This record gives sequence, C-alpha cells and structure tokens, in this order.
Amino acid sequence: MERVRGPRNARRALGRLLEAVLANRAEANAVFDILAVLQSEDPEEIQDAVRACSRLFGALLERGELFVGQLPPEETVMAGSQGATRKYKVWMRHRYQSCCNRLAELLAHPSFQVKELALGTLMKFVQLEGAHPLEKPKWEGSYLFPRQLFKAVVDGLLSLEEDCSLLLSQFCEYLEHDDVRYHAMQAAADTTARVANAHPEVPLAFWNNVFTLLSAVSLPRQESDVANFYVKHAAELSDKWKVTHLKEHRKAFQLMWLGFLKHKLPLSLYKKVLVIMHESILPHLAQPSLMIDFLTRAYDVGGAISLLALNGLFILIHEHNLEYPDFYRKLYGLLDPSVFHVKYRARFFHLADLFLSSSHLPAYLVAAFAKRLARLALTAPPEALLMVLPFICNLLRRHPACRVLVHRPRGPELDADPYDPDEEDPAQSRALESSLWELQALQRHYHPEVSKAASVINQALSVPEASIAPLLELTAFEIFERDLKKKWPEAVPLEFVPAQGLLGRRGDLCAQHFTLS
Repeated sequence: MERVRGPRNARRALGRLLEAVLANRAEANAVFDILAVLQSEDPEEIQDAVRACSRLFGALLERGELFVGQLPPEETVMAGSQGATRKYKVWMRHRYQSCCNRLAELLAHPSFQVKELALGTLMKFVQLEGAHPLEKPKWEGSYLFPRQLFKAVVDGLLSLEEDCSLLLSQFCEYLEHDDVRYHAMQAAADTTARVANAHPEVPLAFWNNVFTLLSAVSLPRQESDVANFYVKHAAELSDKWKVTHLKEHRKAFQLMWLGFLKHKLPLSLYKKVLVIMHESILPHLAQPSLMIDFLTRAYDVGGAISLLALNGLFILIHEHNLEYPDFYRKLYGLLDPSVFHVKYRARFFHLADLFLSSSHLPAYLVAAFAKRLARLALTAPPEALLMVLPFICNLLRRHPACRVLVHRPRGPELDADPYDPDEEDPAQSRALESSLWELQALQRHYHPEVSKAASVINQALSVPEASIAPLLELTAFEIFERDLKKKWPEAVPLEFVPAQGLLGRRGDLCAQHFTLS
C-alpha cells in the first residue's frame, strides 16, 4: 500500500482496500497491505487497521469464504492441483490466522485503546467462528466452540510481565455468558498449569492476573439459569452438551480453583483468596471438602492469614462434617496481643463469637478462652476493651459452669494464679481453677466507659446476651469523637484559690527560699 500522510487519508486508503478485497477475489493480495498496518508504531493507524480487519474477516466468516477443517500448509495447497476456490479459501484462512495472532500480540500493546479494541475484535471473531465453525463437526449436532482462538485470548490476558486488571475488567463483561465462562475456566486452568510448570519462579504479575480472572467467575445458582450463550448455534441446545449443565460448570470451577491454589502463592494472594473463600468459592465447588489442604496450609501460616482461614475451616466442619480435632487449640493459639491491632480484627472476633456459640463446648475450653482474653485485655487499647469485655461476659452467659471464675470467694493472688498463659493446649491451662481478677483490675481503668463495661460482672449477668456487632468496628477516633460530643456541666469545678502567674504564690516562696539561702 502506498504510504499516505494523515490519519484520514490512511483510513480512506484502508477503506478502499477493504472494499476491493470484498468485491473481487482478484484483489485478495491487498490483504497483505491491511495486515502490514497492524505492525505500525502509530496507535491510531493500528486501530484503523484493527477495525478494517474486523470488517474484512467478519464478512468472510459470514460468507463462508474461509477454509473449513484441519488447515493444510499453505505452500502445499498453492503448489498443488486443487481448484482455485479451495486455494483461495486456504490462503485467506492463513491470512485470518495471521491476523488473529497479531491481535493476540496487541493485547500487550502500551496503548490501552489498542488493547481494548484488539480484545473486542478477537471476541467478535470468537462469536462468528462459533456461529460459522472453521472445524468440521465430529457428528451431527455436536457442540463446537472456537477453543483455540479463545485460549489465545485468555493467554494474552494472563500476562507474566504487566498488570492486566483493567483489561480483565473489560473481559469480565463477557463472563456473564455461560459458554464464555465455562471455556474461560478451562483455559485459565490450562494456562496456570503450563506457566507454573515452565517457570521455577512465577512472576507476581501473573498470579495477580490469574486471581483477577478467577475471582470474577460467578456461577448461576440453578440449572435453569444456564441459558445465556454468547455463541449462537444453528442447531438447538442439546442436553448432550456439557456446557448446558450446571454440574459441569461446577466441576470446571473446582478444577480451576484447585489448580490455582495448589501452587506456592504470595502471602498477599493468600489473604485475597481467603477473604472471598466462604462466599464466592466454597458454595460453588462440587466437593468443598477438597479445599481442606489449602485451608489447613493457610491456617498454619500464622498471623492474619490464619485468622482469615478460620471461616472456611468452620464451614467445612459445620456443614460438610469435616473432622479437624485441633481446630479450637489452634484458635486458642491465635489469641495474642497483636490480635487487637490487625486489619481483620472485626472479622476474627465475629468468627470467634460464632465458633464459641455452641452450648455443647466443655467448660474448661470456654474458661480457657475467657481467661486468655481477660489476660490480654490488661494491655489492650480502649476501643478493643469495649468489645472484648462484653465478649467475655457473653461467654459466661452461655456457659453457667464458667461463672465460678467470677463467683469464687477469694481469687488467687497474681503470683499464685494457677492459670498458665504459656500453655498452648487450653485443656492444660488450668483456667477453670483461676478467676477473672483481670476484670476487677479493669474496673479502675482510666477510661470511664471501659471501667463501666468491666463493672458488669459485679451484678448478676442478664439472660439476653449483649450484642457485640456494633462494637467490632469501633476505633479510637470514634471514641474520641463521641467523647467530644458529650454535654458537660456548664461550670466545671476548679481550684478554689485562683493561681497568680505561672507559678503563683508557691513559686514566689520558692524564689525567696533560694534568695535567702
């Protein structure tokens, strides 16, 4: 194509070439000129070329002018004695393949407008290839989907070098279609396995891109909801097609997540996965119990990751009859001074309250948790104390056998407290032999609300539990703001004799003393 100056002239030239190719097969070589512009360094020229390719090959797919079947080598066909029509279709199919390969490369272009347009064009080709397949069906009525082209799209989105979250957010709009979502799950699982096996150290950007895609997958709740397909087939939907069954979607969903989570992931991804585990992953798995390996591995990491793994483990124990005998021992081990300062403090105490809600728990276990929390409360900030103190009182309400901790006539002295705070096993901590003297000490806390909350144990505990939900997210700033809004008496009592100067009378006497001496 003759080099023309200016975007308008270039666009017109592409338009003329496009019309010539579509109007006359003798002008087919002009396709090379259109494809050459895809290699340009000017983003605007590239976008014009992408639009031209979209119109060109979209029309050829709809007309059926591309070769259908296993694509033979171009040189073999062109040198052979096949008819002109067959040679044209094979030749144009190779040009179409070159176009798709270049569009996949453009998914990594520096310009987001180019990447977005390339993605939209590739997905248009996916839809058209599905409606006008380029492969022959294995049997009449078999399900056809352009898997190879679609897999190239997913591979381009899961980049190893750059963050593709913005482009993935555009792609996630297509996941509303059941067939796209189904094949995206399979393609993501294959790409994850291939990259992880090929690279000893997988870049963080790749893991983040995979998680962005996986976390965007949301399955329908009912079988009847699987009816929204991106690719329109000439034949009616068949029950023999796996893509039409929710059970197959759940299997693909499970393989996708298990294949991702079996690898060694960065700690930041552990947190992201665990935050959505109980709502977005476990309910959609065909066999939720298979997630036990990941959850126990995460629980053993420690810190905030262990806190977040609690919810998933509890769901498996409570709803899927998973046996995990050390659950409460590990929960007890998570109680340390840092628990009041971590980002997920509210979630942890909400879950701990849920885990300790059963009235069938042994008294020694509940007493150990109450005693450990009371001991930690001695050094906790006020915003945490206003939540922990009602939490402890609720434990005593649920388990009357533990009220001996506050009704023991003479509690042990500090140096004679039988409770062992260094014991990891709550059964061996001897908490039930001790008392909650820490709550009595907190009745003298400098903050009046903390003192008031600790004084609740001086009276008989009410039957209904105190709700701790409003206190879980309480911060020091909120306490400060609340104190500022309190209405104080207009006249605040001060010293009866007003001070005279900075030191007043006492300062004068001190000055006379030093002068005389």
